[in-house]
Order: sequence, then C-alpha cells, then structure tokens
Amino acid sequence: MRRLRLRGRLALVTSAAVALVALGVLAAAYVVIRYELGRQLDLQLKQQASLITQQNRGSNAHGALYGECSWLAAPACAQLVPADPTAPGQSGLVLPVTGATRRVAAGTLGPYYSNISHNGRALRMYTQQYPGHLALQVAVRSDTVDQGVRQAGLLLGAVGGAGVLLAAGLGYATSRTSLRPVTRLTATAERIAATRDPAHRIELLPYEARRQDEITRLATSFNTMLGELEEAVAAQRRLVADASHELRTPLTALRTNAELLARADRLSVAQRDRAAESLSRQMREVTGMVNDLIELARDEEPQPLVEQVRLDGLVERCVAQARGHWPHTVFTVDVTEVTILGVPARLARLLSNLLDNAAKFSPAGAMVEVRLARTDGAADLTVRDHGPGISAEDLPYVFDRFYRSRQARALPGSGLGLAMARQIARAHGAELTAERAEGGGARFRLSFPGS
Repeated sequence: MRRLRLRGRLALVTSAAVALVALGVLAAAYVVIRYELGRQLDLQLKQQASLITQQNRGSNAHGALYGECSWLAAPACAQLVPADPTAPGQSGLVLPVTGATRRVAAGTLGPYYSNISHNGRALRMYTQQYPGHLALQVAVRSDTVDQGVRQAGLLLGAVGGAGVLLAAGLGYATSRTSLRPVTRLTATAERIAATRDPAHRIELLPYEARRQDEITRLATSFNTMLGELEEAVAAQRRLVADASHELRTPLTALRTNAELLARADRLSVAQRDRAAESLSRQMREVTGMVNDLIELARDEEPQPLVEQVRLDGLVERCVAQARGHWPHTVFTVDVTEVTILGVPARLARLLSNLLDNAAKFSPAGAMVEVRLARTDGAADLTVRDHGPGISAEDLPYVFDRFYRSRQARALPGSGLGLAMARQIARAHGAELTAERAEGGGARFRLSFPGS
C-alpha cells in the first residue's frame, strides 16, 4: 500500500469498500433464498400431513400409505407408525423409524422435521402425531431445493464477481476523475520547479470549476497562490530594475565629481567647492534612496515596537517639523483625540512623507490642510494641498515605486515616498488612498478602521 500512488490507494480502498458491501448483500440474499426455499418445503410437508389426516380420519389403516420415494410430487412417501414397535403391519415401512418417531406416536414428543436419505436420494421428512397412538411421517425429495439453492449460490457468486470487477473499474475511474486536478497540480508544481516560472496555472475544466469540492478548492487556492507568487516575483524584478535605473544617474555623477576632486590641483577654489558640494548632495540622495529601499523591503512592523500611539499628538509634531522644512507653505491642523496601536517612528515617517509630498507640489504661500477626525470608532486623516493636483492618467500609479509624474520629474525626490507611506499604512492595518480634490489640488486619505 505504501508503494502505491494516491490514485491507486484511493481506487483500491473504494473498490474494496464497494466490493465488501456488494458481497455482504449477496451473502444475505443467499441466506434468505436458502431459508425461504426450505421454509416453503416444510410448509408443503405440513400441508400434506394435514390433508392425509383429513382423508384417512376414522380409518384403521397403518403402515406405508405412499411408498414410491423417487417421485418428485408431494408426498413421495407417507406412512403411519404405531407407538408399539411390536404391533403388526410394520414390515412394509419405507421411511426410517426412530425412538423419536415412537414418542411422537405416544404423544410424548411434538412434531419435528428431519433430513434423511433413501436409496441415495436426499429427502425432507415431517413427523407428527396421528389419532390412534400413531405417528404420521411424510417425506418428499429435497434435492430439488438443494439444486435451487446451489443454482442461486452460483448465480449470486457470478453477480458478486461481476460486481467486484465493476467496483474496481468504477473505483479506478472515480479516483482518476476526482484526482485529476491533483495530478495537474503536481505536474504544474514540477513544471514550475523545473522552469522557475510561476506563470503556469492548473487548468480546470468548466464542470470541475462548478463542483467547488475540496479538490477544486485546492486547485483554485493553488492558482491564487501562484498568482500572488508571480506578482511578487514581478514586483521584485521591477524593484531591482527600477532601483538600478534610478541609482545609475547619481552614481555616475558621484564618480564624475570624485574624478574631478582627484584632479583638484587643476581646479580653482570655486570649482573645488562646487564639486565638493555636488558630491555631498549626491551622497545624501543615494543614502536616502538606499534607506528608503531598505524600509520598503520590510513587510510588517516588528511586534515588540508596537504600542499605544496618540495619533493627534503625532500629527501636530509632524506638522511642526514640516513647517520648519517648508517655510513658504502654510499648514493648517484640525485634529481630534485618537489613539491607535502602532510604531511611532514608522507612523511619523508616513506622515512626513505625506506632508512633504503636499508641500512639494504646493506653490509658495499655498495652504496644506491636515485634518484628523473620528467617526464610529474609525480614525480618518486627510492631507489636502492646493497644487496642480493628480491627473487622471497618473492617479492609478501614484503609489508605485519610482513612479514620478511629468510634473514631479523636475522636482527633487526618488519616487519612493508615497510607496513607502502606503506600505507603512497597510502594515498598521490602515488604507491610504489618493484622490483629486474639489476646487483643485490632491487629497490623501489615511483610514484606520476600528481604531
């Protein structure tokens, strides 16, 4: 059994179960047929004994009444036996007489059935009391019943054998049909392991997809897992490609400025200062981009750092810092007391990214509105600017890594801030969305359900 494949084991177990049930039913049918045939024969003998008793009532006849035991008709043999073994007229008896027969004649034993043999033939005999201290013995050949039982046994055996073969065939077909998605799942997994390509899927036929049984659900879940894996692999490849593309320009500038500073003796003091300042700025940009990539590589917040955070106080502190970074932007704050579970430093990074993004796209003197409200136990934070807003073509991609709209390409930044903000939000069980605000500008909404 251990060496058999799952399909073979399932087929064997299913076939064995069906075969056992079929054989059990056939054995019960054989027992019932045998019992009914024997009961009918006994009932026939009892009726014949009653008929003989009525026909010979008042008669002094005794000895053999019917002596041709080879007849198939009933009764084949019948005789009257006195209780006294020395009584005359017992020389022509054809059926065996025993002590039990004498006791029935004397009235000390009730009627009974017995199986006897006469001239090599099997007979069924019925013995009952007859008036006048006699015992009436009636016998009939039972080989016809035995033959019927044997024929029924052979027929049921043939039906049982055919049933076992049919059960084996149906069990194999059932296991093959039921496990077809598992077979395809195994083939798909082996193909993915060989090609390292998660784009393969388990193909489900329409009738299989409609069944929604455990096997189909397993195949569907496996396809869903493959889709998530494919998306993760694609995202990883995009991240590597985008990161290499974004790092190429600052690294080239760094190398150029480093080569210039290596020939400092040929440069003027002003040229050396500009090269050093440019090198320092580019180092900060590369360091910031690398730090952002490291932050984006984190999937969830470390549980030991999670604590109760007063979100309203954190918003006010982040806005105060943003005012220092963006002195030409007006920040307004409207907050309600809200407490959530989270990592304060990560939430501060999320808020800072939203505020910096809003200030970066706001013209000098424009207003950035920050509002924190609580409705039905949920916290809702909005950051709205009055800049050019988000175009319809850019709106679906604002949270993608390294994505920068045409308006943002001339501004500083790496295109990772909003992607990091959404990742931090989802790690805290919140959802960050972007929309076009009425009257112009963009609005970012951060929702903490059930805070």
